[in-house]
Amino acid sequence: MTTTKMSDLYRYSVSWSEDDGVFVSRVAEFSLLAAHGDTPEAALQELRQVVQSVLQDLEASEEPIPSPFSTRPYSGKINLRMSESLHRQLAVEAEQQGVSLNQWINRKLSHY
Repeated sequence: MTTTKMSDLYRYSVSWSEDDGVFVSRVAEFSLLAAHGDTPEAALQELRQVVQSVLQDLEASEEPIPSPFSTRPYSGKINLRMSESLHRQLAVEAEQQGVSLNQWINRKLSHY
């Protein structure tokens, strides 16, 4: 896949920065990259250009290029560690709701 097409697959977001008085765009796969603009479109366009340059530099220097989240495989399983008290609390809540602990945690997480 060319770096031009790959750059389209990354997860971009744009939000207003009250402190800076501009729109700020970010890309999840490159957490240190950001760009800004007077409009959401301008901020996003600026960041897409930055990402394209970074991808070209990584490719030229034969460094690893992060794969987009959209193309990474996920099993749907995680091993989660938590305090005993939280585990107990969630188990009680699940029992009160009449669902499994797994279903209850999924339900709670789906609200985020």
